[in-house]
Amino acid sequence: MSVVQQLKSAILTDYRVTKPDALQLCSEPLDELCSAANELREHFCGNSFDICTIINGKSGRCSENCKYCAQSGHYCTEVEEYPLLASDTILKEANYNHTRGILRFSIVTSGRNLSDTEMDEVCESYRAIQENCDISICASHGLLSFEQFQQLKAAGVSRYHNNLETSRRNFPNICTTHTYDDKIQAIKNAQAAGLAVCSGGIMGLGETMEDRIDMALDIRDLGIKSIPVNVLNPIKGTPFENLPKLADDEVRRIIAIFRFILPDGAVRLAGGRGLLADKGKAAFQSGANAAISGDMLTTSGISISDDMAMLKDLQFEARLL
Repeated sequence: MSVVQQLKSAILTDYRVTKPDALQLCSEPLDELCSAANELREHFCGNSFDICTIINGKSGRCSENCKYCAQSGHYCTEVEEYPLLASDTILKEANYNHTRGILRFSIVTSGRNLSDTEMDEVCESYRAIQENCDISICASHGLLSFEQFQQLKAAGVSRYHNNLETSRRNFPNICTTHTYDDKIQAIKNAQAAGLAVCSGGIMGLGETMEDRIDMALDIRDLGIKSIPVNVLNPIKGTPFENLPKLADDEVRRIIAIFRFILPDGAVRLAGGRGLLADKGKAAFQSGANAAISGDMLTTSGISISDDMAMLKDLQFEARLL
């Protein structure tokens, strides 16, 4: 029996993949690996597919120096800059997405965190969504305090998004204005406030497969069940503008290995999906079972109607995970 089949069988009886196990999968035949990952997805998650959308609620002038980001104030990019959007604008967008079958909606803001005034304003938006739109609410506002997470929870937010981005080892190569431990602490504060957490990373930042595995293991140890997998879309003006695009098969392998590590999670194709030749279809047959649809923060995404057609073709059903 191959390594892939041995590990798949063990996972089906509650085995937790170790780092050496996951590293072995890096050299196993891709088609076999992806097929086994898809079987694990079917066993643990059925045909459920968690589809969400985001709105760029505040854009540009971020104090942080994340080398991939168009919104960082440290780099000269052509990103649009604007303050926090008004509640009626955000509510209109939430309703638009809900009527098209989207189950979860998130406001994402640039910056290390939010001021007290901005927190009051964004919580007003969340309350408006909760009262007027039957959609689950996620939030992404950086490194907030425990008290701010409590505010979000009280305003109707059920999940908080905060990507680890990469491994602990590689993080200083990506950002120096905050740390990996700052990320971990924010995640733990959100969880302590009663929020579920969505956390993943960006693939193609110069990291190794070992870095990706280390990040996935940390995510598992934090008890996180929603794992966004972004593919770097190099932005002109950022330090990473000339990094090479990941091959589609490498993305499939990452997805499959993440499924082995996080068998019951929502492995979510996120930013950069439009760079894939098939817009992610092969990845959804390799263990992924969630996606961010519509436009991303500073780049165009894939339309909701196209994604809904793909889900139907792959025999998925939109459900919250």
